Amino acid sequence: MAPAVRLPVAVAMAVAAGLALLVAFPPYGWWPLAPVGVALLAAATHRRRLRVGAGLGFLTGLALFAPLLAWTNLHTGYLPWVLLSLLQAGYLALLGAATAWVSPLVDRAPAGWPAVTGVLWVGQEALRDRTPFGGFPWGRLAFGQDGSPLLRLAALGGAPLVTFAVALTGGLLVAGVWWALRVRRAAGGGRWWAPAAGCAAAVVLLLAGGLLVPVATTGAGGTVTVAIVQGNVPRLGLDFNAQRQAVLDNHVEATIALAADVAAGTRPRPDLVVWPENSSDIDPLRNQSAGARISAAADAVGVPILVGAVLFGPEQGQVRNAGLLWRPGSGPDLEQLYIKRHPVPFAEYVPLRRIARMVSDQVDRVRADFVAGTTPGVVHSGPVVLGDVICFEVAYDGLVRDTVVGGAQLLVVQTNNATFDVAEARQQLAMVRLRAVEHGRPALMASTVGVSGFVTPDGRVSDATGFNTRAVVVRELRLTEGRTLATRVGVLPEAVLAGLAVAALVGAAVLRRRGGRTGPAVADPG
Repeated sequence: MAPAVRLPVAVAMAVAAGLALLVAFPPYGWWPLAPVGVALLAAATHRRRLRVGAGLGFLTGLALFAPLLAWTNLHTGYLPWVLLSLLQAGYLALLGAATAWVSPLVDRAPAGWPAVTGVLWVGQEALRDRTPFGGFPWGRLAFGQDGSPLLRLAALGGAPLVTFAVALTGGLLVAGVWWALRVRRAAGGGRWWAPAAGCAAAVVLLLAGGLLVPVATTGAGGTVTVAIVQGNVPRLGLDFNAQRQAVLDNHVEATIALAADVAAGTRPRPDLVVWPENSSDIDPLRNQSAGARISAAADAVGVPILVGAVLFGPEQGQVRNAGLLWRPGSGPDLEQLYIKRHPVPFAEYVPLRRIARMVSDQVDRVRADFVAGTTPGVVHSGPVVLGDVICFEVAYDGLVRDTVVGGAQLLVVQTNNATFDVAEARQQLAMVRLRAVEHGRPALMASTVGVSGFVTPDGRVSDATGFNTRAVVVRELRLTEGRTLATRVGVLPEAVLAGLAVAALVGAAVLRRRGGRTGPAVADPG
């Protein structure tokens, strides 16, 4: 194989890799650059020492995550953003070291380089999605492919399969260039273009294959008309909590206005209304005035409202982030109550509070810890069975799948983006698109400030709202039946691909050990 690139060039490639990965995600949406970023990192780390590979991966991680997660510093200061970006970059450092480690393996079997690249990316994401404190899956390769033909692969193997396909594509790109250089050196410039053309053809076939994956486009399970109420907040930022009465009033008033439009015949009558997360940060089960306001809205529109509410308890000093069904005439249906299962560490609860306070006293903004629910968000509204997840939960594979296995016909993401920006909201909507395809279900995202909208089972977005504005959108959705292959197999594709990543690392270790007895396994310039 061709020798490793010079270290200064590798550093530039690593930074370029991170930037290429960055612009694949919303709000940029240049999804073809994701495989390019994968290829650049693979080439930069090939035949490097482990510490150099780790350093190059870390540079890629910083170039990706620092700007991708910039919305985390809008209202909390720079420290949380810096710490989170450094933590996420650390996982790409592990990936860089792993890519360097498997160099003897891909040198021995060059045809396997694309597949090895793919499984290492899946293994890295599997680890990052779960550690620490339940992980942080933001920035997975799959979540930058909402406009790509590869998105359809989610119906077969979920986000892990899409990530594998993106990284496999990147591996094909780097392998094609590497093989071309090898042939050119060995044959004095003979048919050096043939390997590159072969790999390019494989990329085209992979993308075309994605288009051939069948996805749900029309429903056989009837229809339901749903209204999303995006009430907006008086001011963006963390002090939306201090505006909770105004936020609740905004959603009540928008719903009553919707009822007036329905009565006048200017809007279709919905079967269900969805309010976003934090639409009632005043506990309506304990505060009679808040409960009365929600009842007035439900009675006016005449259909159930899924309310995003903050509830006290179950113990003193604890709170819960809930999706609560509120029925006209009877009020809260406590049998149809979803409690967020994955509260966000350091935002909704503070692990290791004493230690965290030594780093930043900002953790004391979280005065009461949110407690996690224990059951999937399957909500029987009457007209339709909802699969409810709250805010960042949409990024976690198992939390969404559990609702579909439990019978959900419509995926619902209740979120509050008032402390972030439009880039974060669009990144979240891209995840909703993947989940709709993955499980063959229509989906919607309801946000306090935007972006809200509906998603068809084949991933198309409709009625997307603007950011930092009040909006009410109503749409008839066609429901689907059955389960996709991805829903049926669950975590199996990720487990298999991550297992193959471990096997690749072990195989490289064997080759390195043999190389230690017979000579260097890899020529490494540094």
